[in-house]
Formats: sequence, structure tokens, C-alpha cells
Amino acid sequence: MGIISVRSKDKKDQEYIGAKSGSFSDREKSTKPVQWVKFGLLALLIVLFTVWASNPWVLLWLIPAFEVYVTRYVAWDAWKKSPNALFRGIASWVDAIVFALFAVYFINNYVFQNYKIPTSSLEKTLLIGDYLCVSKVSYGPRSPMTPLSLPLVQHTLPFFNCKSYLEKPSWDYNRLPGLGNIELYDIVVFNFPAGDTVLANCPNPDYYSMVSQYGRDWVWNNLDRGENLGEVLYRPVDRRENYVKRCVGLPGDDLLLSDGNLYLNNQLIEDPKNMQFCYWVETTSKISDKYFTSLSINIEDRYLINKSLGAANILERTGYKMNANGLYNYVYRLPLTKQMKEKIATRSDVVSIKRESDEDFGSKVYPLNDPNNKWTRDNYGPIHIPAKGETIALDMSNIYVYERCIKNYEGNSLEIKDGTIYINGAEANSYTFKMDYYWMMGDNRHNSLDSRYWGFVPEDHIVGKPLFIWLSIDGDTGDIRWSRLFKSVHPN
Repeated sequence: MGIISVRSKDKKDQEYIGAKSGSFSDREKSTKPVQWVKFGLLALLIVLFTVWASNPWVLLWLIPAFEVYVTRYVAWDAWKKSPNALFRGIASWVDAIVFALFAVYFINNYVFQNYKIPTSSLEKTLLIGDYLCVSKVSYGPRSPMTPLSLPLVQHTLPFFNCKSYLEKPSWDYNRLPGLGNIELYDIVVFNFPAGDTVLANCPNPDYYSMVSQYGRDWVWNNLDRGENLGEVLYRPVDRRENYVKRCVGLPGDDLLLSDGNLYLNNQLIEDPKNMQFCYWVETTSKISDKYFTSLSINIEDRYLINKSLGAANILERTGYKMNANGLYNYVYRLPLTKQMKEKIATRSDVVSIKRESDEDFGSKVYPLNDPNNKWTRDNYGPIHIPAKGETIALDMSNIYVYERCIKNYEGNSLEIKDGTIYINGAEANSYTFKMDYYWMMGDNRHNSLDSRYWGFVPEDHIVGKPLFIWLSIDGDTGDIRWSRLFKSVHPN
């Protein structure tokens, strides 16, 4: 692809451009065999993509392809004959950039994309600073829901601080055939379900968590003053933040967490190899940064309770006693695997190690608006994960669990009046789901904002499957982790 030529005083240019005129048969005869081969290959790719996408409208791309390579009514590459070197240089860059944007747009939407690990929710399986190659063909790529967008930018243009996409036109959810389906314990990249409504200056925690914690009036009174949370923004499904978690519950499963142990359909499921819980480690001496590094505990996850606001009250309330010097020992909050816990327990200065309490330090969990919700992050459920086409009975004991799925994800109106449920204006005691849903959690169980806090992940939010780490940069030191380059990402 190139750009349209401009009038040139050069005789050769005029002859070149003039050769483009004349009858169709003349232009067809002047077409070199290599041009026919290029058109044939491109036409084959267009036809194959049409079959894959089950969208006959894609065949319309055959028209511009035939013009560029065969009929050539427009002298697409006439700029190459221009006597103006500066013009040829600029046109060459424009041509390359336009081609690159088309290629990147297609690859990013249908083949794979890059994703950077921003948090420690999957430590030690995936580390902060890991860059992943995410396959979109593994589960089948989605057709773009907001097709007019800039590639490589999720929702906001840097520097300009404006949307990187147009909301219109918008396409309905459609997923192309893929290589397989999500399996239990797959690591999955998906759009953040609760990211449909966000605060511009406070994207995390999400809007719904902020309203649940502080109240809607407080949030709206602090949009442009006080805490300056920024305006309330709505984002389409494919423009919501990308998250990565482990799938621990499939459509149709019954899930229960009991004291941190995962049960699916009444069967205890083996923990991921690198699963972590937060422990409070009491020591008589300060732990060095070198020791933390040897345990691969990053700076973000090393927390000395003694330095926190109101530390004395916290330590007293949680049962810690002062030592003979009238001071509290060092108490650290650390995420530890089973092996790390066993290693740190061998230190001679360790006084005690205890797992962090849910009741004292766990946040409110999903569903946030259920007044009778007594679940915690380690003791959660039982909860049933909806499957496409499944009909679930509804009553006041479970309506808050499925309310968001029915309203926000499947586009129905839902009201509760005097203990009676109304869907789309009609009284309802059941609902048949239109999509499959999944339950996603991080391996760093006490440091992961996951389905326990915002609920189910609908199938139309699934982005893809990470294949390997193509780059890994240590956020603490800025060094490249060479041992992690091209390491495969797969379930334990």
C-alpha cells in the first residue's frame, strides 16, 4: 500500500502515470505476473479469514486488493518515481507506518498481544515485570467490539489523556474458533469485569468497591474536589483493563473455599505449586534486604508492621507481647509459599509465624451489596458458577450473587421489590444464562484482588492465554531476569 501520487513535471513520471490510464484490458495486460501472484496470495488469505470469522463482509477487501495489484486505477506507488528526494523519503515513511499500523492492528486483535505483569497476584508463578506473549487463538480471538481504535493502547492515549478508541460503531460479541477451551488451572488474561465503570484518577480499587466502602454520596462528592477522584467513566468490554489470574472454577462448577482450601464439586483440589498466603513473622532482629531477595520477596510485598500507623495497637490487638526491653519485636507481613515458610522458620531469630487472620485483615468480598454476606477470602461459598444455557432458580438467598451477571453482563433490567425479583419488568424465580462464566483467582491468595472481590468473569471478557515470558525486568533493581526469558507459562 502507498499514497496517491501528486502532479509531477518530470517527463518519466508523466509517462509512468500515463501508463496507468487507458482501458481495463490495457491495464490488465500491463500487470506483471508477480502482481497476480501477490493478489492471489492476498485473496487466499482474505478467503481463509472469511471462513474463520464466518463473516462474508470480509470478502469486500478483495475489491481494494484487486485495485492495488491488478487494475491500478490509482498510481499507488507513483511516489517512488518522484524526482523530489524529500517527498520520496516522507512518502516512504508514511507508506511503512500505514502498513505497520494495519499489520499490528490485525495481529494484536486476532493473533497475540503483549501483556506486562503489574502486580504480585500470581507470585511466584508470574513475577512483577514479566512481559507475556498472550495467544488469542488458544481460546479463539474476539472480533473487536470497538473496531475504530489505535493498536497497542488499551483505552487512553498517553500524553493526550483521551480515549484511544471510538465508541461508535460498536460490534456485538463474537468469538472466532480457537485451538481449545479454558481448562481448570489455566492462567488466563481477561478484561476486568468490574472495570465497566471507573474513576478517572482512582482506577484501583474499582468504582463499585469504593461505593461499597465509602458510600455513593462520598464518592460523588469527591469527584472534582476533596479526594479529586476524577470523572466517572464507562468503558466497553474490550477497553477494560487487562487482568491475568488462574482459572480455578469452570462453568457449571460448585466452588467452596474452606480455610483457604479449594473444593470443586465437593472434591478437594490440589493447590498450585507456588501458592502463597500472608504470614506474620515475629523476629528478634531485623531481616536484611539480601535475605528477602534470596526468598524472592519483592520490595512491594515486604511490610514491617512496626512502621505502620497505630502499630502498637495493631500488635497488641493481634496478641503480640512486648519484650524485656519494653518494646515489640520486629513483626513482618510476608507472602510465603509452603517451602518459603519452612525455610524462614529455621532462622534462629524467629519467635513465631502465624497466618494472617481473615476476620481481622480481610476485606469485604463479593457480592458487595448483599447485607447478609458473611463470606471471607479464605472461607467463601459455596457458590455455583453459571454455564451457558443453564437455568438457575433465583430467590433472596442468591440473587445478589447473580445480579451483576443478569444486569451488567447480559443486559437485562433487574429490580427487587418487597422480596420479589423482577427481570425486564416481569416477576422471575429463575433465569437462563446466555454465557459461560469463570472463577479467577491469584496464587498469591492474600494479595490478589480476584473473583472473591468482584465476582464472575463472563466469556466475552476472555482475552487469551499467556504462552511464554519474552522479557522479565526486576522492578526492584531494574535488571533483566535472564533465567526467565522465553520461559513457558502453563498450569502447575
